[in-house]
Amino acid sequence: MKLKPQTALIHAPRKAPQYINTIQAPLYRASTIIFENTDALFDRHWTDDYDYSYGTHGTPTTFTLGDNMAQIEGGKYCLLAPSGLSAINLVNSCFLSYGDEVWVADNIYGPNMEHLRNLESRYGIQIKVYNSIDVESFQPTPKAKLIWLEAAGSVTLEFPDLVKLVKKAQAHHLLTALDNTWGAGLAFNAFDFSEEHLSVDISVHALTKYPSGGGDILMGSVVTRDQKLHHQLFRMHAIQGIAISGDDAAQVQRSLASMRIRYEHQSKSALYLLNWLKTQNTFAQVLHPADPENISHPFWKATCQTEQSAGLVSVIFQPEYEITTVRRFCDALQLFKLGFSWGGPVSLVMLYDLKTMRVLPQQHLQQGVLVRFCIGLEDTEDLIQDIQQALKTIT
Repeated sequence: MKLKPQTALIHAPRKAPQYINTIQAPLYRASTIIFENTDALFDRHWTDDYDYSYGTHGTPTTFTLGDNMAQIEGGKYCLLAPSGLSAINLVNSCFLSYGDEVWVADNIYGPNMEHLRNLESRYGIQIKVYNSIDVESFQPTPKAKLIWLEAAGSVTLEFPDLVKLVKKAQAHHLLTALDNTWGAGLAFNAFDFSEEHLSVDISVHALTKYPSGGGDILMGSVVTRDQKLHHQLFRMHAIQGIAISGDDAAQVQRSLASMRIRYEHQSKSALYLLNWLKTQNTFAQVLHPADPENISHPFWKATCQTEQSAGLVSVIFQPEYEITTVRRFCDALQLFKLGFSWGGPVSLVMLYDLKTMRVLPQQHLQQGVLVRFCIGLEDTEDLIQDIQQALKTIT
């Protein structure tokens, strides 16, 4: 058939070979996927490991990233979402129904709590709050369906007693979902983190942080080892039309090779900064689970056998420093930029008022305004000098 020029542009008669060996995998952008014939169309099922039917289900680019994230985290199956919060919401909407009880740590990621409160008001789920370092505060009833774990917890960085919490959840037949963004699949294996080979059921990860590493991409993942759970999540994933950009997936995939190196560097920098911060009288308390004086240190030590940790350190200012003063300190920082998230090349700072964030008593925390430092890839001595010059503006 002789084609006219316009048609030839769309149905090119000559095509370059599709596959060559390169360091980075080819990038596939797709909404529509072309089936070779009707057999290929009908001899497929959405539960296939690689269901090439439409762009929302996946392409070689997104499946490659998903496979690698499952391997990093010690799981088997992975679903990708447009953000970490989207991945969290996928788990909540998949497994929680009217009347179900969901248990969350008091230091839960704030947007997760907001989503659960929305489900509570609209669909009648029941939110129960526990203290992540006090297993006795976790008292599930027969209505309990799901427990959210964070290791370490948001902002105040308590590391939970994962062993006892998971054992108790399993005894009551609860699903265990771990926000594993802090550990990134590198500090410990969420699917084999104890001598008894204990495992969570679901690991959620904000790939926005360490896997991306650039501070410029939003993405999340949900990793499991159980095929039945994976299929439940995959079905909800498809119903909700959750999908990610092939370009974003390729960018994150490209960054995975350096993730461990970046994580180790920021871990060392955070520990170095931790020891210096503890010498400063301005701070009533320095928070990091690797600190032997931290109340949750034994749980971190038992779980993170590599002694790795994310590059986060929080401080609580002495009570005499009011919020307006702490704001001046944050504004005076030059290398630390004011912004949310972490895991990128630029160090970040954020301030919080714990009185508005916590439900349970916090006897292990000092009173005062909290500031969280998120360590980037700068020289640690330069970061210390930056904090020193900012402290001089308020002391």
